Amino acid sequence: VQLQASGGGLVQPGGSLRLSCEASGIFGNIIDMGWYRQAPGKQRELVAIISNEGRTRKAESVKGRLTISRDDGESTVYLQVDNVKPEDTATYYCYITLKSFNSLVMEYWGKGTLVTVSS
Repeated sequence: VQLQASGGGLVQPGGSLRLSCEASGIFGNIIDMGWYRQAPGKQRELVAIISNEGRTRKAESVKGRLTISRDDGESTVYLQVDNVKPEDTATYYCYITLKSFNSLVMEYWGKGTLVTVSS
């Protein structure tokens, strides 16, 4: 399984952050798709997750500014954060849980993409 993220980079304060992540090499059903982030000197934290039933979990720090969606046909998850702030600066990690054909549930992580919010 590979997770290929795109987007990120330098974003101006007040602008929008857009990330996408495509999963490949899938050998079962994707349950959850989403994003975590890790700021320098801090622990990795949840940003948002969307389940295969459309249920979402979002961090309080971004809840009113965030949109997460998924395209199961393309095995891709999308994230948009509006009105970004310097504290949104972090490495963002794509994340999925996969239920294999023998019902084993496994987690997979992308390599991380750096987002810097700065003018």
